[in-house]
Amino acid sequence: MDTIADMGGMQGFGSVALTDPFDPPFHHEWERRAFALALLSMRVSGTNLDSFRHALARQHPRDYLADGYYGRWLKCAENLLTDSAIIAPGAVEARARKLAGEQVEEPATPEPNKPDYKPAAAGSIRPVEDPPRFVVGDRVVVKNISPTGHTRLARYVRGRSGTVAALRPAQVLPDTNAHFLGENPQHVYTVAFDSHELWGPEGESFTLNFDAYESYLEEAS
Repeated sequence: MDTIADMGGMQGFGSVALTDPFDPPFHHEWERRAFALALLSMRVSGTNLDSFRHALARQHPRDYLADGYYGRWLKCAENLLTDSAIIAPGAVEARARKLAGEQVEEPATPEPNKPDYKPAAAGSIRPVEDPPRFVVGDRVVVKNISPTGHTRLARYVRGRSGTVAALRPAQVLPDTNAHFLGENPQHVYTVAFDSHELWGPEGESFTLNFDAYESYLEEAS
């Protein structure tokens, strides 16, 4: 699922500003509360980190860009709670309008319908019995696919070739875990790409490292 959250490598958004390391994480009290609400909604809705990221990405591009970082987290919380029927669709907007003084009838609270999700272990790292398909130094090509659901496969590396630079611990596959279709743990590789391979010969030359799940990769011909 290609969403506005996958902005890496896109043109027209200007230069990337460096973050001040001493900049506080929260500039306003509502941001602190939004952060807490988003984390609490993940626990209350019975979901996982990958479904959280999927809910974060499933926002209208206009709202995603206009609402700012913690505004997105608030919408993410609403998506999670609506998905699990903790709140009804439109409940947040109705409550906001009611608090603003409008005569609005809030939708009835639905019967919760949480996913049947039980993680095999804490965190995302899992053992995989099969040996890694690739080793450091192998030339690989990223599959040029556009999954209909959640994915961590960035658009700017699809169809591009690179070199395996490191083997990382096997992890739960976000593409299935976000939809509660199984953890499907896979080997994970750090793949090094030449910037010119990704964005053409113009611009500066550098190496970009991207962590890719095994099912994202093929052997380079």
